[in-house]
Amino acid sequence: MNSSKLRIGLDVSGGDKVPGCNLEGAMSAVQQYGNRFDVVLFGDRNIIIPFLDQKGNSHEFEIVHAPEVVEMGDHPVKALQSKAQSSIRVGFEWLKTGKIDAFASAGNSGAVLVGSTSIVGNADGVLRPCIATFIPRPMGGQNLLLDIGLNVDCKPEHLQQFAYIGTHFLNRVHGNPSPQVGLLNIGHEAGKGNQLARAAFDRLATDETLPFIGNVESRDIFTDRCDVFVTDGFTGNMLLKQAEAVYRVMLKRNLMDEYFARFNYEDYGGTPVLGINKTVILGHGISSSKAIHNMLVEAERMSRSNFCDTLNRTLHHG
Repeated sequence: MNSSKLRIGLDVSGGDKVPGCNLEGAMSAVQQYGNRFDVVLFGDRNIIIPFLDQKGNSHEFEIVHAPEVVEMGDHPVKALQSKAQSSIRVGFEWLKTGKIDAFASAGNSGAVLVGSTSIVGNADGVLRPCIATFIPRPMGGQNLLLDIGLNVDCKPEHLQQFAYIGTHFLNRVHGNPSPQVGLLNIGHEAGKGNQLARAAFDRLATDETLPFIGNVESRDIFTDRCDVFVTDGFTGNMLLKQAEAVYRVMLKRNLMDEYFARFNYEDYGGTPVLGINKTVILGHGISSSKAIHNMLVEAERMSRSNFCDTLNRTLHHG
């Protein structure tokens, strides 16, 4: 594990609450963890410096001038190509060349995902990168759901690889020594589901290197039946958004308790892009300063775990 001080890049121009929440989150993270990592700010220097000067914090950050902005409505590929001086594009270039150890953005999610794969690149052996999220268990702990939107059309071998990526992530980054895998389906019995689910089940069930427990249903995601829930990005994204909608209803009706409060996106900060060569954390567009703070903390945790460097060995079964 890397014990040296890390350099984590932050897209200051990305998100709905820029630059205030992004910079306040960065200041909070540095104040608490400045002995472990520095935050490099990517954005318009003419906007960043006056804000930091007002707070008396301009001396604490390296600022990389990137005046162009990839807007939320921009086409991801076209924006990255046409806006070479955007905060997302410049941040990814710095990440690719090793000038920073990780990059976090709450900006245009499509552009972040395109930059992750086209600029940073897939880790060796990865067929398709994926994104994941945590679902809290009522009795404590949390489950990992992947993919949640990057790959809406999948093949059985992709789901099999998501299982490897998910177990390695929980083991390496979050300290779970023996995570178990379930395949999200419409029933527990073998032979259930559509063509993709049945073919993926056969692959997972015959893979002796995976701790596969069988099919799991969507209601199981709130239990300790397994740790890693594998599905295609279309299904995973719908399940995640349904859970988010229930959380918002509970919040509106003032029915919040300790368990439902754990669905608050701010506590997780962002979603790691898994299966690429470097550490990238994708945040919610509505990220608050607390969420930005936690995005940077998760970026440091993932970087120090050497997840990206060791993934290849897991994919090739050790």
